[in-house]
Amino acid sequence: MDRTAVVVGIVLAAGAGTRFGMPKALARADGGTPWLELACQALVDGGCGEVVVVLGARSDEAEDLAPSGATPVVAAGWESGISASLRTGLAAAQDTGADAAVVTLVDLPGLRADAVRRVLDTALEPDAARLALARATYGGRPGHPVLVGRAHWQPLAAAARGDEGAGPYLRAHGAVAIDCTDLGGGDDVDRP
Repeated sequence: MDRTAVVVGIVLAAGAGTRFGMPKALARADGGTPWLELACQALVDGGCGEVVVVLGARSDEAEDLAPSGATPVVAAGWESGISASLRTGLAAAQDTGADAAVVTLVDLPGLRADAVRRVLDTALEPDAARLALARATYGGRPGHPVLVGRAHWQPLAAAARGDEGAGPYLRAHGAVAIDCTDLGGGDDVDRP
């Protein structure tokens, strides 16, 4: 009997947000809801069983904004770029029984659970999930969320450098592009 894949969500929220004027982990939507909460909720509603939130700049303040149930971790060397956050998130995911991880960024407050679900639909069974590599695209541009099967966690962490994140690895290993243009929410917010 096949079981449904177990998926952990990872929210990368460690940066200082220099263009934004503050760490985006501290940002709130117009209604006052923290972006951290929006990202975690999109992941959970989209099918992730648990969520890891990777913090860095002003992590003590940001940790207070992480929703209950999310596991906050602090990325050592977060100042060196998104790759440090990605490595930290993937390392934290190793402690879960997840078959795959869905990675997103905190500065995508418009990300919808439908996009997470659509990307996850590429790997519903555990064997497929462990090998999966897929990413949402918006108007042909690569975006988030990104699905990373467990078999890719260690090689991706080893390959991640500086502020490039997973992009080069995803391209080199033929990540499946999942069109989410009709769902919106693919644009990151760099300025208040």
